[in-house]
Amino acid sequence: MSDDLDPLSPDTALELYLNHRSGEISDQTLQTHRYRLGSFVEWCEENDFHNLNDITGRDLHAYRVERREEGDLKPVTLQGQLSTLRVFLEFCASIDAVPDDLRSKILLPTVSGEEQASVTTLDHERAEAILEYLETYRYASREHVVFALLWTTGMRMGSLRAIDLEDFDPESPHVELVHRPETRATLKNKKRGERFVALSSGMASLLEDYVDNVRLDAEDEYGRRPLVTTNRRRPATGTIRHWIYGVTRPCLHSECPHDRDVEECDATEYDHASKCPSSRSPHNLRSGAITAHLLDDVPVEIVSDRMNVSQDILDRHYDRRSPREKMEQRREYLRNI
Repeated sequence: MSDDLDPLSPDTALELYLNHRSGEISDQTLQTHRYRLGSFVEWCEENDFHNLNDITGRDLHAYRVERREEGDLKPVTLQGQLSTLRVFLEFCASIDAVPDDLRSKILLPTVSGEEQASVTTLDHERAEAILEYLETYRYASREHVVFALLWTTGMRMGSLRAIDLEDFDPESPHVELVHRPETRATLKNKKRGERFVALSSGMASLLEDYVDNVRLDAEDEYGRRPLVTTNRRRPATGTIRHWIYGVTRPCLHSECPHDRDVEECDATEYDHASKCPSSRSPHNLRSGAITAHLLDDVPVEIVSDRMNVSQDILDRHYDRRSPREKMEQRREYLRNI
């Protein structure tokens, strides 16, 4: 232990770190960091490390090996956890709890591009089939509005949840995304995520029909009127996730691709829709929407601005076009100049 370090317990360091980051990252990201670093704090307690000053590179290697072997983690998951630990140790170094170079002694696992990018994106053909079903049988329902809005705009689930009724303008059809942390209606990128999102005339008409005929006239606990409402006013993110899992089950609009008996399948129940191997999350819907925009030859810069995602992140995590599809799009572009 260096004489230049000040004693600090792992659990206290974690609380200091979370308090430090609370004004910089979203609440959801903060919870993710708490979970990831909680595993490290527990490991410290189990191995009698009560002072971060005592942690060495060899100890970090032991933790890495234990997480890999006992945590049953995929390489990409382990990489994410260790990357967060690196950031945490950098903070600890800034308050003299660990040596400045300790973070560099964490070796991150090598992850392939295929592992980094989720393969569960919702493709355009399935999305259109779902929209056709909703248009025909559940027109202007909450689920219809939520799915259509997420698919046509590619916005995040939290952004949709944050939209108030007054943020929707049917005249010059668009919705305005506003970060309102004081009312717990937040955007992932905070003020940087605020923007106007253009809507098609069809999407605007659908929203008007929902507002006029289906939407529950309710206010949240802060006196604001959400665009999408439930009996409990503004829907929780978990509720929206349930809706998307539910409408993306193939058996809703076609035959089950898994040869299951629909009458006996657990995934047909509302609370168990995520158990269907073919159901998709809002994040899968977002990545599919981004890919669909790119396949429609929408410029990358436009997609980046509309979906509020950097071009680097878009390329690595959201763009699901195959190399051949990209080549053919380049061919068409070059043919026209």
